[in-house]
Amino acid sequence: MDWETLENPKRLAKTFRFRDFREALAFAHRVGELAERENHHPRLTVEWGKVTVEWWTHSAGGVTEKDRELARLTDALLG
Repeated sequence: MDWETLENPKRLAKTFRFRDFREALAFAHRVGELAERENHHPRLTVEWGKVTVEWWTHSAGGVTEKDRELARLTDALLG
């Protein structure tokens, strides 16, 4: 898994790149649908041509196995 581990709070982060804002927004929407289905919500930053996704569990104060699984599922949204 090629996600970064960031601190304060400890979290998994990855930036996905797209051709334009429309593609980035469509991907962010798919991540949002995944989050709703799993009842676990990331930080999403949408910009022109890119989306940064950050997963962590607030109640655990960091990264859990659920966050790792959702990172893998996020990657699968591109396939």
